[in-house]
Order: sequence, then structure tokens, then C-alpha cells
Amino acid sequence: MKKTTIRIGGVPEHFNLPWHLAIEDKAFEKVGLDLQWQDIPEGTGRMSKMLRDDELDVACILTDGIVKDIIAGNPSKILQVYVQTPLLWGVHAPGTIEANNTRQLEDGKIAISRYGSGSHLMSYLMAKKHGWDTTELDFELVNTLDGAVEALSNNKAQLFLWERYMTQPLVDRGVFKRLETIATPWPSFVIAAREESIKEKEEALSKMLYVINTYTADFKLIPSIDRTIAAHYDLQVGDVQQWMLRTEYSDDQLWDTTVDTILEEFTAVGIIDKEVKLEELIKDLPKYEQEMED
Repeated sequence: MKKTTIRIGGVPEHFNLPWHLAIEDKAFEKVGLDLQWQDIPEGTGRMSKMLRDDELDVACILTDGIVKDIIAGNPSKILQVYVQTPLLWGVHAPGTIEANNTRQLEDGKIAISRYGSGSHLMSYLMAKKHGWDTTELDFELVNTLDGAVEALSNNKAQLFLWERYMTQPLVDRGVFKRLETIATPWPSFVIAAREESIKEKEEALSKMLYVINTYTADFKLIPSIDRTIAAHYDLQVGDVQQWMLRTEYSDDQLWDTTVDTILEEFTAVGIIDKEVKLEELIKDLPKYEQEMED
């Protein structure tokens, strides 16, 4: 059987372990797919650019980041929600800093992985929460989590927002001090694809969604999955168990109310300045119903 190649990217984080388990099980191969996964440690901003530049067919990407970039002209569409529950962002400062709350660092420079990334966009929601002037925010581009460690450790930046559980080892070691957490008022991740890839590979993408949704449906029921995640991502089992309790995967499409919330939040801080309808952001693919072979 000739296999259809799908180039897909996602962050190297616990959310995406179902993809790797499915690849290891050759589940995509069994339905005629050559799924080529790329870890993208730079996050959503980088993945948005890779979709624009035809370096990826598909991205497992932050909801707010890809909505903003599609509005800005990214020729992609959201195929479905991947993680329905909000993302919990930690607001971090250097481990040695005397400040104990975010408000004390209003004039601080904020480390971000890329412009348009979650660490960038959520900085505006953090600033809005504390009543700061969002036009005065100052950013330091650091690309990756390692880059943020270097920036905060050397006082190039004083604040950094990143997924709360992935940074826990750095907080435990005193590299970062967590000042607070902020939950997104929308689902964490969606699966998005380039419009050209949708035209050329619609059936293959339907098969891909079928496979990953099969794996996410059972993911939390896998025996000892908490220990597997902890070992794979250098996390404590207790933290993983907390994360699993608050995380729900999804095979639903994006909702109107979600888009309205994103537009409302980002319009309020000047990130988005135009309205968009749900149908301009999404593409519903035909369902692939065939049972996977053993």
C-alpha cells in the first residue's frame, strides 16, 4: 500500500505523548499513513510560521495562537480541538528574585519564545489582569524553555509564562520562582492543517484524526501512564497525576463561544482588530469510520 505522508509538528510536552504512542504502535501505518512527527520546542509561533512556509502539513498547536495567525493570513484551518480543558500557565520570575507577586514586576522584561506564541499572547492577559498598560510591555525573544532559563538567570528578563507542569522541575530546583498561575479561558490545543494539505490529503487527514482520537480516548486508562509520562518528561508522578485530573482530550470541533472569547480578550488588549466568523477558521472533515486492523 502506498502511504500518504503527513508532516506534523508539536511541542515536546506531555500533551503529545498519545501521538508518539500511536507512532510506536504503527497505528498510522496501518491506515496507510507515513506520519512524520517533528518536535517544535519553540512552540506555537514557530509552528504557525512552518504552516505558512509549507514546512508542516499539520500542527498540534495552541488554540489562541493559531486563531490569531489565521486571522493574520495564515492559510490554514482548524480541524478539531485536541485538548478541551484550559492550559494552566505558570508566571515565573528568576529563582533568586525578592519579589513574591507579579504586580511587583510591572516594569520587568518578559521572556517569550516567539512573537505570536502562547508565552507572548498570554503575557497580555497577565498584564490585563493586573491593570498594566499593555502597550508598554517589553519582550525578550528566547526561542525555547532553555533560552528562558538563560535569560532569567542572567537578568535579561524578569518574567516568563510557560505551561505550569513542564516548568515544575525548574521551580523545584530554584531556577524559577512561580508567582502565580493563569488558566486560558478557552481549550488548550487544536489540530490545524494547511488549506493546500487539506485539499490534497483530505482522506489521509481524516484517517489521522481517527487514529489520534482513538488513542486520546483511552490515554488516561493506560496502566501506569502517570509513571510513563513522568519518566518521559522528567516530571514528578504527583505532578503528572494532578495534570491528568485537570486535562481532558477532545474530538470536538471549535465552538462559536470559544472564538468569541478569544476575540473579546485579544481585542481588549489590542492584539486583534478585526472580527472573524467560526467558518473562516475551521474545516470539518468527513469522518473515517473503518476499524483499525490488529
